[in-house]
Amino acid sequence: MAHQADLVIVGVSVGVAIGFVLAACAFFGVRWYRKRSRLQHSSSSRSVTTLPIRMNGVGTSIDSSASLSSSFSFHGPQQLTKINQRSKDLYTPTSGILNYSYKDVQKATQNFTTLLGQGSFGPVYKATMPTSEVVAVKVLASNSKQGEKEFQTEVLLLGRLHHRNLVNLVGYCVDKGQHMLLYEYMSNGSLENLLYNEGKQVLSWEDRLQVALDISHGIEYLHEGAIPPVIHRDLKCANILLDKSMRAKVADFGLSKEEVLDRKNSSLKGTYGYIDPEYMSTNKFTKKSDIYSFGVIMFELITAIHPQQNLMEYVNLASIPKSFQQASMSPDGIDEILDKQLTGKCNLEEVRLLAGIAHKCLHKVPRKRPQMADVSQAISKIRHRRLHKEDTMSFSVSDVPQIVKRIEDQQVEMSSMASLKESVEQ
Repeated sequence: MAHQADLVIVGVSVGVAIGFVLAACAFFGVRWYRKRSRLQHSSSSRSVTTLPIRMNGVGTSIDSSASLSSSFSFHGPQQLTKINQRSKDLYTPTSGILNYSYKDVQKATQNFTTLLGQGSFGPVYKATMPTSEVVAVKVLASNSKQGEKEFQTEVLLLGRLHHRNLVNLVGYCVDKGQHMLLYEYMSNGSLENLLYNEGKQVLSWEDRLQVALDISHGIEYLHEGAIPPVIHRDLKCANILLDKSMRAKVADFGLSKEEVLDRKNSSLKGTYGYIDPEYMSTNKFTKKSDIYSFGVIMFELITAIHPQQNLMEYVNLASIPKSFQQASMSPDGIDEILDKQLTGKCNLEEVRLLAGIAHKCLHKVPRKRPQMADVSQAISKIRHRRLHKEDTMSFSVSDVPQIVKRIEDQQVEMSSMASLKESVEQ
């Protein structure tokens, strides 16, 4: 009997243990499933389809993942009303940016007659708001499905990104089938127009150095200051705007993307001439891809040669090869490709220093490119070096007449004292 009782106890114990293990497995399995579902939902809600590769000055685009027929969508009146309402519901609670009616924008742009230019997104108009604030209105080309997604990205990102070197989004309009973005007005236009359009004012070396520093601060904020970090993905001279004081600000965030841990490959996007070769081969876009694009912009500031006019070939010819994957800038080489409008009007040592920084940003191996904070610091040192020299020269030029006058006064005073002494002795 005792032996049978022991067997019963052992059997009950084993059954309880097995039941406990099964319950624990079920509990942790449910938790794992719920966590996975939340992550997938978060990832899908944050991902935004963006515009394809764009050519400067060309209205066509290329996308390896979609046909041209799928780039446009035509909606009936009822569908359009639903889309507009959905867009308003999407932006209003999250961004805090002002929502303008179509009538407000129409009046501010004098019935859309104040055209400033034409971009890949659509026409851009100058507008004067009822508060007397002057803004630029970017109108989405009608019925562009891809453009609508770019529009959403701009509003949602710029609703939380604020920095003195990023163009400020003043408001938006989703009304009467139109999608419009209202930005602060940048009176000196784009860096591309200033560098390449004949008849425009010539950018001095001092201005170009300041522009490089301004851009670096803007990108540094995106990479290091924004939470989560943001990768711009379309840095180019056309997307750098200058205000009345010639201070540069980064614009056009339609292709931008928040940096997330699970980066997924996507169709190739960006602008020819500025795209990181590593990104073209792997489809993986990182902060270092932005840094490559900024390296191209710095060489544009130095040479005024457009990337689509063989800029990189000129840069490679101006480089001294050290190894298979590395080269350095030749002082003589960079002097030869310097913008002719800067000849004799700039400090060549400063040009060479900036070219050296730009060259490091173009390193073939992305991990060997510098962080944007290091790039900003290096450009700041060139800027401070210039300011220090200017202060020294200012002292030597402006203070010399005062010093000479003080010496002359002292000599007159000493002569008077000597004469007085002689009179007393006599």
